[in-house]
Amino acid sequence: MQKNNGLPRESKIRTRNTQHIMSIAEQVFANKGYGGATTQEIADRSELPKANVHYYFPSKKDLYLAVLNDIFNVWKHDADIFEQHLCAKKTLTAYIECKLNHSFTRPYASKVWASEIIQGAPIMGIHLKKDLVSWNNRKVRQIQHWIDTKEILPTDPQTLLYTIWSTTQHYADFDYQIKVLNGDKKLSKIQQSRTLENVTQIILRGVGIDTTNSPDFS
Repeated sequence: MQKNNGLPRESKIRTRNTQHIMSIAEQVFANKGYGGATTQEIADRSELPKANVHYYFPSKKDLYLAVLNDIFNVWKHDADIFEQHLCAKKTLTAYIECKLNHSFTRPYASKVWASEIIQGAPIMGIHLKKDLVSWNNRKVRQIQHWIDTKEILPTDPQTLLYTIWSTTQHYADFDYQIKVLNGDKKLSKIQQSRTLENVTQIILRGVGIDTTNSPDFS
């Protein structure tokens, strides 16, 4: 069996194919919803036989759950910075940047997630409750620590997290509205950079973090 970079060739092909299928499925689920999406459309847009899709994902539900779990894992990874015991300013700045950049580069992911949650998480409910609560509580405790040590102003930690999530994901979930208000043009790289700077300033200053003499905020 041939190997490349320490992985069997078959393993690399499987990884590539599953990632490709999931990327296309993410777009289809975002545009059509779970009920409106079909495995056939995902296969057609993936330029693969439907049987190949079912080889990797036996059912539409399996594929949908794989897409949702991948989104959740990416977002959990964005928040790993909370576990590094850095100061509030560095942690929040890095987290906001990760979240906003994913909204710019992977907007379909946020739309799939929003659609599932808006409907009461009918497919992912059990999986979500098992992982989300404990993950969220660790972030809340870290924010509360910053409040207790007077790094940031007293605030409700959960509300701060909601504010970061809603603000950053707005640029994915409402990208069409943003395009309309931007003269029917997507935000340029320069506009995205300015958006990141402004969003970060607003949130950090809202909890009392001084950004005036920071190299991160010119």
